Amino acid sequence: MGPDGPGRAGPDGPAGTAATGATGAPGAPGTRKREYRAHELAEAAGITTRTLRFYRERKLLPPPRREGRIAWYDEHHLARLRSITALLARGHTLGGIADLLDAFEKGRDARSAAEVMGLDTTLITPFSQETPVRLTPEELADYFQGEVTVDNLAASLDIGYVAIDGDEFVHTSRRLLEGSAELVAKGIPLAAVLEAGRELRERTDEIAALFARLFRTHLLPRQEATDPAALNELLARVAPVAKQVVEAELGLALDRRVRAELEDLMGESESSSGE
Repeated sequence: MGPDGPGRAGPDGPAGTAATGATGAPGAPGTRKREYRAHELAEAAGITTRTLRFYRERKLLPPPRREGRIAWYDEHHLARLRSITALLARGHTLGGIADLLDAFEKGRDARSAAEVMGLDTTLITPFSQETPVRLTPEELADYFQGEVTVDNLAASLDIGYVAIDGDEFVHTSRRLLEGSAELVAKGIPLAAVLEAGRELRERTDEIAALFARLFRTHLLPRQEATDPAALNELLARVAPVAKQVVEAELGLALDRRVRAELEDLMGESESSSGE
């Protein structure tokens, strides 16, 4: 932990000052979110005010809102403290946590969760049936034990696997998340999984472009109506066929390539044993 680890919060600041309620700061209109004095924030997070000051000095927390000599903290600060505590419990160092949180903050400037999941458009296409997953930083760390590094987080944000919404990550697909975690659990480094994912994204974009050209050239010109509902109805009818063709071709390709790799491996093994 920090200098003295988790514990009871001590007094901090002038006595008798109430915490900002859920409806706003004392005397202010009920428009502000819940805010805390330093000792109240520390108590809510299960740490001491000394540890809170230590984290603040290490720049693990964004600056509080100042009102004269009083510092007001909010739910964002509380979520950050809980993430720090949980990541420390999982073996991360404060230096590593600082780097991750810095990458987390920079990720806010990347594509929004809506953009990553395609929710920033009025068109709803029927091809993807993926379920997005919301994760705290510590939950993401649990999926990839010891592999959530700044570089891997940056790669995930760049590929579009994850976006940041508030104090949480949004992973675009539960199946991709669980599949990636399973590959890492089997011994493949997360960096290698992400690099393969980047290549796969490029290749599948090419496949998608092929089908998009087919649809635009041969199906869409036959449509009398071009409103989104009519187009989506047409695509809903052809989507299962397109996915069936891709799945069949992928299975056949995997058979060919993996069989060839295994034959090469067995050939090398026989050559080594015969020497």
